[in-house]
Amino acid sequence: MHYMYNRYVSTSDLYKSIAVEILKLANESIKKKGKFTIALSGGSTPKKLYKLLATEEYQEKFPWNDTYVFWSDERFVHYNDPKSNYGMVKDVLLNHVPISKENIFRVLVSKHNAKHAAAEYELTIKQVLGDQKSLDLVLLGLGLDGHTASLFPNSSALKEQKLWVVNVVPKKAVPLLERVSFTLPIINNASNVFFLVSGRDKRGIVSEIIKSYQKKGAKKYPAALVNPHGELKWFTDFELEK
Repeated sequence: MHYMYNRYVSTSDLYKSIAVEILKLANESIKKKGKFTIALSGGSTPKKLYKLLATEEYQEKFPWNDTYVFWSDERFVHYNDPKSNYGMVKDVLLNHVPISKENIFRVLVSKHNAKHAAAEYELTIKQVLGDQKSLDLVLLGLGLDGHTASLFPNSSALKEQKLWVVNVVPKKAVPLLERVSFTLPIINNASNVFFLVSGRDKRGIVSEIIKSYQKKGAKKYPAALVNPHGELKWFTDFELEK
């Protein structure tokens, strides 16, 4: 497995560095293919990144007109619910940048049950990607139990080999809500996957995941199963345990 581990001294440096990496990747993708496709994640850690991308500095630099936005997972709640990943990103980022509404692709939680919404979302993603067939970037976070997106330990979704998007009914999660989530097939088909992890409470689990890359056999944590055909990069504000 090829990966890069990037550790930053301060949290502000962490967010600035990943913002610069995303901007660079966006411009490179548009130069090559005419568009940039990105799947965002929810949570408090990426929220700070989105606030940075919404600042005037990045509004002027970022190629929003040719950027197409998706979500790696969504809680099956109304968009106005504070637990909605789409709602959070909309409030802190999308409402503040010059991106067309036609370039924003959210999970349709208002029209279907979660299983139907997952199937429709997969179809939408494939239609937007067309011949490209893979997302340029999937941005992921990490839970204290090693989950990423809404792929939780021991979930049947981890065994999915064909579908790109599934509904997930977690047995243990905060909040305990049904989800719509990317599966490993679409994540591992991405050209780039970035993990953004902040806080020393996750140092141990990240260290275990990185060490597991060198070992054969079953992986303990769902995030350790992320192995894209393209680039895998970790962005953290702590050193790995020895």
